[in-house]
Amino acid sequence: MEKEFSFQELLILAKEKNASDIHIQVGSKPILRIKGELTRIEDYRKINEEDLNKIIHEFLQEKEKELLTKTNNIDTSIGFPDIGRFRVNIFKQRGTYALVARRITTIIPDFEMLNLPESVKKVCDFLNGLVLVTGPTGSGKSSTLAAIINQINKTRFCHILCIEDPIEYLYKNDKALITQREIGIDVVTFKDALKYAVRQDPDVILVGEIRDEETVEFAIHSAETGHLVLGTLHSQNATLTIGRILNFFPESRQQQIRRDLSLHLRAVISQLLLPSIKEGIQRVPAVEIMFVNQLISRLILEGQDNKIPKAIKSGKNEGMQDFEDSLLDLYNKGFIDRETALKYAENPQSLEMKMKGIYLSEEGGIVI
Repeated sequence: MEKEFSFQELLILAKEKNASDIHIQVGSKPILRIKGELTRIEDYRKINEEDLNKIIHEFLQEKEKELLTKTNNIDTSIGFPDIGRFRVNIFKQRGTYALVARRITTIIPDFEMLNLPESVKKVCDFLNGLVLVTGPTGSGKSSTLAAIINQINKTRFCHILCIEDPIEYLYKNDKALITQREIGIDVVTFKDALKYAVRQDPDVILVGEIRDEETVEFAIHSAETGHLVLGTLHSQNATLTIGRILNFFPESRQQQIRRDLSLHLRAVISQLLLPSIKEGIQRVPAVEIMFVNQLISRLILEGQDNKIPKAIKSGKNEGMQDFEDSLLDLYNKGFIDRETALKYAENPQSLEMKMKGIYLSEEGGIVI
């Protein structure tokens, strides 16, 4: 017999199965994303419109209900003492509401927990500049940023200002003073949050997603004036990140933005979560790491983005790595199997040769 729909029971099930996301849609049974794969929960009956309306009525504040009615979309977060915190997006599709909830661990992640490369920790030592964590939705960008903030919090006396929509991880002050401002609750709009940010005397600013020209300008200006700015972007790798930022601006301004990036961009960390075969680990990140050294700064300034991949390969001694290096490392350490490594490789033939110990002579060559 099919179960009646219970939102809280579904959240408990998601926790038990270590699911990352919950999908609720009228006319469909609930779906969980487990180890990156969507899994329909057959025990439950199909969800109806009344189920979604009940969730909206019980868990949204009045202001959020008004915004949802006005815009047909709302981002919020909810939490239960024995279940955990969830980032929730409610939106209209085909005339009815749908919901996606992402489970947020109550434990602030660290680099070891996330299985991030050791060199990512270098970001925590930067006193200024712009650091971007990029990747598709669900690639663990927020968790990586949380690990960076967590490390800074443990090691540096500073003020960290987080502008969040919504708040995901709740930090406790350690060495650092951490201020978390949630859009719609602590400040009316993202624009207002940016406007007042530098007046709040931060040393580190988390801006969340780089979403438009205004956010880019704020991030660059803040980096220029001595702040460390952390943000995310939906781009696949470091090279495409440069183009993605430039596309926010008209062509007449792009050379100036290139100059600014060449001076103030410190690092781009691009990642993708892969299913793991190691016991106790569901997914593991494949990570490309670019630190902006003198060579890469010049390539960005001169518009030679196509040479950035080779520059990353030649920067291994500085802690850089490309996705192929990362896939090979994950395979050699037993985190992923051969099929997964080759599936996600940009050049499967090249990766397969490296798995056999065959390396091309230009590996690590100098970019001219």
